Amino acid sequence: RSQKLGGGGDKQAREGRGGEGERAMATKPVKSLESEEQRLHRIRITLTSRNVKSLEKVCSDLISGAREKELRVAGPVRLPTRTLRLCVRKSPCGEGTNTFDRWEMRIHKRLIDLHSPSDVVKQITSISIEPGVEVEVTIADV
Repeated sequence: RSQKLGGGGDKQAREGRGGEGERAMATKPVKSLESEEQRLHRIRITLTSRNVKSLEKVCSDLISGAREKELRVAGPVRLPTRTLRLCVRKSPCGEGTNTFDRWEMRIHKRLIDLHSPSDVVKQITSISIEPGVEVEVTIADV
């Protein structure tokens, strides 16, 4: 009988309508949209290519675009060139003198670090990229 008359305080506390329940219930502060947009991210752009000239051109275009937006830029960091070597026998039939062709492919890599909001990066990376240059973008919070 006491539950019917005076009880139900637990239900009121759970729903946020009761004496003690209101004090115990905490609310999280709502984040504003402005702070989300202005949060800085560390953006790492990795450029890979077999052609050094086109790689350097894309690198300089990205950096000049970032500096126009007054962003903090680190790089380009020139990573060691990977050289892939392949020795192939010249003769298709296997007879005759053992002569070989030596082929090699060099892969060049550059790193660029930016500190900026993510919406600005979309504007910077919208530049025209030379054919044969691969771009990888990694975004992390600062």
